[in-house]
Amino acid sequence: MKRRNLFLGLAASALLSAPALAQTPVRIGMITTLSGPGGYLGQDIRDGFQLAVDLAGGKLGGVPVEVVVEDDGFKPGQAKQIADRFAKAEKIKLFTGIVFSNIAAAAVPDILDNDLIYVSANAGPSNFAGKDCNRNYYVMSWQNDTLHETAGQSATMLGFKRAFILAANYQAGKDALAGFKRMFKGEIAGEIYTRLDQTDFAAEMAQIRAAKPDVVFQFHPGGLGIAFMRQYQQAGLLGQIPMVLSVAAMDQVIADAIGDASIGVNVTAHWNGDFDSPANKTFMAEWLKKYGRAPTYYASQGYDTALAIGAALKGTGGQVEPQAFRTAMLKADFASVRGKFKFGPNQHPVQDWYAVEIVKGPDGKPFLKTKERIASDVGDVYAKDCKL
Repeated sequence: MKRRNLFLGLAASALLSAPALAQTPVRIGMITTLSGPGGYLGQDIRDGFQLAVDLAGGKLGGVPVEVVVEDDGFKPGQAKQIADRFAKAEKIKLFTGIVFSNIAAAAVPDILDNDLIYVSANAGPSNFAGKDCNRNYYVMSWQNDTLHETAGQSATMLGFKRAFILAANYQAGKDALAGFKRMFKGEIAGEIYTRLDQTDFAAEMAQIRAAKPDVVFQFHPGGLGIAFMRQYQQAGLLGQIPMVLSVAAMDQVIADAIGDASIGVNVTAHWNGDFDSPANKTFMAEWLKKYGRAPTYYASQGYDTALAIGAALKGTGGQVEPQAFRTAMLKADFASVRGKFKFGPNQHPVQDWYAVEIVKGPDGKPFLKTKERIASDVGDVYAKDCKL
């Protein structure tokens, strides 16, 4: 198991200049997926979070922090064990980083049951958003359904009438198809759940061909998405049946991996690298300088998560006491790289969504280009059932 222990503080003389803030670094436990086909997702979350810490001189909100990072190996049981050790042996009170909803389902309940704090940089499963919401649980990305509702809305706006829909068979996949169907006004020509470890999609390609839809929506994040898109192209379907996807199924890494086959795919996103705000320009410039690769939206979420935690720590003077942290956190007093951001009543985002298209960039490579805002101040359908 790979482990990084990052001590991120400044000299004692600098710390003495801020007596109102905690002098002992706040420890943040980051459990994330760093290996396997989905490893780049966790790597971008980790690196985005780390970038925010580095730009603030080893602090968040003026408070020295120590980030403890461990790879869950895409194994729910392993994530649960890490969370238990962080909480009991290492006395960590603040957690983040989990990529996948099935990993969150294993690890997050114990964190919350112990009155500790979890701030999600990615996974936003429906079962944590409604009646089972929790005062110590915050989501910085989106609620899973909402991410894909916008794809359903976009498919409707583009005039598609019959959609074939597919997703990996886990909570996020179920939320994805539920979200798409909630906003798509046409007919569902076929619906399939694939295995979470599946690499051969030949049978699914045959079913899509037989159904003759006029659009395909699919949710296969990370390496699964690369495999699906390559096989979609090899089956000759890419030129026949267009796709409308959420950014989770067509991020910059997937677009780069499949090259020209991604050109023309319609995507919906809450953030894109070409957003023309000071906060995003700073993030993009500093990311490219530090890492030398294009960021995915996972990176932007990791960065925003660090900023949000920093704003909360500033408000509490560095204390990680649940009620004080909540009061400060819910103010969302930070400049998000995505623009407008606030928390809804279930402590999930309320934010804008955009239509994005994959085009050929000046260097001839695929580029995610923002077209227009398609929805403003969007929360999620489960918030009404959350009573905090």
